Amino acid sequence: MAKQPALRPQDLVVALGLVLSPGQRFEALADSVGLSLSAAHRAVGRLRRAGLLLPDARRVHRSRLVEFLIHGVRYAFPAVRGPEVPGIPTAWSAPVLEGALPSGPPVVWPHASGRVRGESIIPLSDTAPEAARHNPQLYRLLALVDALRLGQAREKQVAGLILKQDLASA
Repeated sequence: MAKQPALRPQDLVVALGLVLSPGQRFEALADSVGLSLSAAHRAVGRLRRAGLLLPDARRVHRSRLVEFLIHGVRYAFPAVRGPEVPGIPTAWSAPVLEGALPSGPPVVWPHASGRVRGESIIPLSDTAPEAARHNPQLYRLLALVDALRLGQAREKQVAGLILKQDLASA
């Protein structure tokens, strides 16, 4: 009997990488999101089975991805809060939402080279903070997704609008 396919959190990082570089080779995709080649390949398979990729292509079905991120990501991959640590700002603490929302205590991905101290949250993938440090566009998208995972109504609304615009123009 076949198993029920299920997305993994790192699959969304792969999907966002494909939004930024549609159809890229697996080697480049794996490198850009900080996963092994086999992990990137499996993620693409899960994304395809979930209907988040266009058939027979490594291109994201953007409207479906937006729908999932805005309405489902907080339930499928809830944000797990942790202690205050140094790290990389995310959600409403990230530059993408700076000034768009009232500032509160910083939220960060734990990272040794982080220069901001704040409440930690576990990123979608262990490799996401490092990949985001090397790719500002990916960082922007991941921070918006974290605002959707973690935020209240206002944060989710603002992050959702910016995310829709970003995914439409990427």
